[in-house]
Amino acid sequence: MFLPMPRKALTSRNPETAEAQPSSRPAKSQAEPRLGGPEDLARLALKACLIARDAAFNVRDLLTNSSRMAFLAIKDCEQELDRIERQIDERLPAAITRVNEARARQLLSSLKSTTDLERIGDLVMSVAMRVQSRASKIAASDVRQLVEMSSRLRDMLDLIHQGFSTLDLECARKVLQMDKEIDHICHALFQKHLAETVAQGDTTGFDVLLMAQALERAGDHTTNLAEDLYNLIEGRSLRHVPKKKAAN
Repeated sequence: MFLPMPRKALTSRNPETAEAQPSSRPAKSQAEPRLGGPEDLARLALKACLIARDAAFNVRDLLTNSSRMAFLAIKDCEQELDRIERQIDERLPAAITRVNEARARQLLSSLKSTTDLERIGDLVMSVAMRVQSRASKIAASDVRQLVEMSSRLRDMLDLIHQGFSTLDLECARKVLQMDKEIDHICHALFQKHLAETVAQGDTTGFDVLLMAQALERAGDHTTNLAEDLYNLIEGRSLRHVPKKKAAN
């Protein structure tokens, strides 16, 4: 069973509270315990989920305030997710030989989850890099929609953490439903910008579409996590089931 991890005080489930709080960089422990047992690896996978959620959370502050602190927080999250994926990848083969079949399935789920979470970190970092490199401001309407996508992604990752902590199948269903909302916003941005006539040399619309695409792909990786949660609980895969049917 996945073991619960404490939530950071930074990110409240109440959106109004969360938006009012400042950006935060993930705390680095002074001396981490040596990882060895299956419980350690499961705990580490849950920690990775919280880190990915914090990366998504900081996108709002970066987009709305051009916050340097938010950019650094996202960068730290991305680096920490890389480190966690390497740790699990290195230690899982030895750990999996010491457990029964059911526990081995849970360890494999941890490995697959951290792979998706690491990719989410990369995609959120690509958004941060694109925002950071821009000399001109992004239109307020585009910022609102990108922020909405990042907020949906953060909420989805929150549900994934809750679902793996408590083995709650309803969390997986909610995530699959919320992914459609991210897809809808991304589609709307593409329709808007592809129909626009822009001045030569103006790359703002192109940058917005690349950011929207990155967040949409991060949402897809989060649905992979929901499918892994479903498989862990039900013992069967949703990989080849249409998303609409799976969400129901």
